[in-house]
Amino acid sequence: MKMGAAGCSGALVKMQGARPSGPGTIVYFASDDCAVEEKRVLKFGGKIQRSKTDIGAYGFIVLAVDTEGNVFGIHSMK
Repeated sequence: MKMGAAGCSGALVKMQGARPSGPGTIVYFASDDCAVEEKRVLKFGGKIQRSKTDIGAYGFIVLAVDTEGNVFGIHSMK
């Protein structure tokens, strides 16, 4: 989140009894270029479920899986 700009903050937390999940809601993180973060996911032990994909007028997305099995998205306009 950038102070004074549109958007919302958030956090990723580990909770006792919670299990990683793929199906369901996917949280997307904003990026200048999701291809950059795609490389970082791999560098830090995550996996790519869907490489950078063009979604037309809405930009691009990457779907990734973290080291605990949680699916998350990365969005960028370029």
